[in-house]
This record gives sequence, structure tokens and C-alpha cells, in this order.
Amino acid sequence: MKQLILALDVLDEEKALEIARNVEEYVDRIKVNYPLVLSAGIDVIRKLSKIKPVIADFKIADIPYTSSLIAKIAFENSAESVIAHGFVGSDTLKEVCGVAEEYGGKVYVVTELSSPGGEEFMSAVSLKIVEKAREVGCSGLIAPSTRIERLKEIRRVAADMEILCPGIGAQKGSLEAVKYADGIIVGRGIYDSRNPAEEARKFRQLLKI
Repeated sequence: MKQLILALDVLDEEKALEIARNVEEYVDRIKVNYPLVLSAGIDVIRKLSKIKPVIADFKIADIPYTSSLIAKIAFENSAESVIAHGFVGSDTLKEVCGVAEEYGGKVYVVTELSSPGGEEFMSAVSLKIVEKAREVGCSGLIAPSTRIERLKEIRRVAADMEILCPGIGAQKGSLEAVKYADGIIVGRGIYDSRNPAEEARKFRQLLKI
């Protein structure tokens, strides 16, 4: 079954928890990024994880040692998985995967960003990033819904790796991504709406098509 992941990029902890509870019935996981964690503190991951499993989207991109510390902090605060950049190379990815294994967690690797700037540098090496992520043993990939032809290529090289696609909604990503991905990540299209639960329900229905 295809997954619906809520990207919860609000700044207020109370609002984040309220939205998470409202959409709980329709989403599979919650993805948090720096805006919420830097505003509310790392413990917000622990609180949200009591509602749904949390993906800590810290886009880890540092030397292996520093990256391992970031991953460890996320997992120690109840994150189910973390997101790392693939361009940092296999040594960092191995280190992060090692930490994830200790905690029974997952590592997703960014192939290229879903924004237009993702094409400037990352698209040229995204398939190599996929290959490295597979070799290292990462759990899955983050690939753009905004460039379907690229997504098709990433799916081909990824084989049976799990793929999650951001960019649906505010970034005008294509729902055709559902054909090639295991889940879609939706943020503003849900939490900025007047009725987040209803919007989440609509996206859930679209995943069944």
C-alpha cells in the first residue's frame, strides 16, 4: 500500500501536535525538518512519534563522525528514520546507516531536490547517488515528483529500494509519481489548508487510484 507522509514544517509545537492529531487517521508517517525542531526543540520528535512514526529530515551532509552524531540524536529522540544527502559520499552514508542499525531505524538518501535548483548540480549525479545508496545498504530514497522522467530513471536504477517523493501540492509535483514511488510527501497542501484532515483524506483517496 502506498504511503502518505505529512511534511510538518510549521514553527509552533502546539500547532504541530494539533495538526498531527487531526490527520492521524489518514497519514502513515510524519516528516519533520529543521524549522520545527529549531523552534520547538528536539523533544518535539518524541512527542509526535506518539502519534505517528517520525522521519527526521535533517538532510545529513557532513563528515562521517559529525553525521553519525546528528543521526544518533535523532534516533535517541524516537525518530523512526533519518534523511541524508547522498552527495557526501559512501563513507558518511555508511556511518549513518551504522547508527540507524543500532536503533533499528531507516536511512533515506536524497537523490536530488524537488525544487528547480535540484537540476543545477544534483541531477547530473543523482543516479550515481542511487547506486551508492544501494551499495551501502540504505533503506530508501527521496526523489522528486516534480520531474517524472528523472523519477522513472531513479526507479529503474533503484530496483526494489523504497522511494518517497516530495513536491506534491505547493511545488506542483505530478501525482503520476505514485506509479513509481512507494509514498508521497505532502506538506503545505495539507497543513496550510483550512481543513488539514479533509485535505489529507483527499490525498489518501488519490493514493488508492
